[in-house]
Amino acid sequence: MPQEFRFEMLAKFGYAARGVVFLLVAALALFSSFGGGRPESKSAISSLLDQPFGKVWVGIIGIGLFCFVAWRLAQALADSDGHGSDAKGMVIRASLLGSAVTYVGLGIYAIGLSVFSGGGGGGSGEKGLATWIMSQPFGSYLAIIAGIGLFAGGVVTMIKGLTRKFEKYISIPSNASWLTYVCVYGLVARGVVFAVVGILFAYAGFKVDPDQAGGMADAMDWLSELPGGATIFIVIAAGLAAFGIYNLVAARYRTVRGPSMADVKRTVSRPFN
Repeated sequence: MPQEFRFEMLAKFGYAARGVVFLLVAALALFSSFGGGRPESKSAISSLLDQPFGKVWVGIIGIGLFCFVAWRLAQALADSDGHGSDAKGMVIRASLLGSAVTYVGLGIYAIGLSVFSGGGGGGSGEKGLATWIMSQPFGSYLAIIAGIGLFAGGVVTMIKGLTRKFEKYISIPSNASWLTYVCVYGLVARGVVFAVVGILFAYAGFKVDPDQAGGMADAMDWLSELPGGATIFIVIAAGLAAFGIYNLVAARYRTVRGPSMADVKRTVSRPFN
């Protein structure tokens, strides 16, 4: 029981860290016209350095993100949420593994920023990832496939919000039912941004130009250029704040089942089985 409790705290600390990051991203998006910041995860984290005890807060977020990585690995490899090994379950678990890889990079960035001075600019790693993919054999085709995968992930995230499937794992008290609608809003907004990032990634592969790939800030810029773009930008930026709140809600109310020793042994011997 104590081990399960510690793992639950690990996972929930991770959700809280991700929630703070997205709240900061949303703040950068909503106030970018005043502060000039780019609404990206790295920019959001680095913005804390100017605050009192900034390096401490950045370091705490970095640790929290590694806790989130540990939880994602438990979901993906040990199947802590019980998605199973059929085709649907494997796709879900593969996406969770991809999420873990993403947050490893962000966690390293945050820890490095906390320990060392400066730490460089913000921005996302999508262009660097696109450059690496396109340097491989058939790289442009791989980039298009990755973009399609990101787009599909965004659609799935939107559906998760609209169908309220997150309620399978998150039990929001009846006296705080309004939080359910905040979670729906946040997941839909995050899904939209995720889907646009996928479009940009696929377009980069089609043009064989990694500079065409982009992260959240580029996706937000793309949305702002649509008809009614200013309104869309504000709605989606507020939605990213709602997604941050969704993660804080998960940190408080999500059911977390830590992997048992049997899960760990099975994972080491036969991952994804």
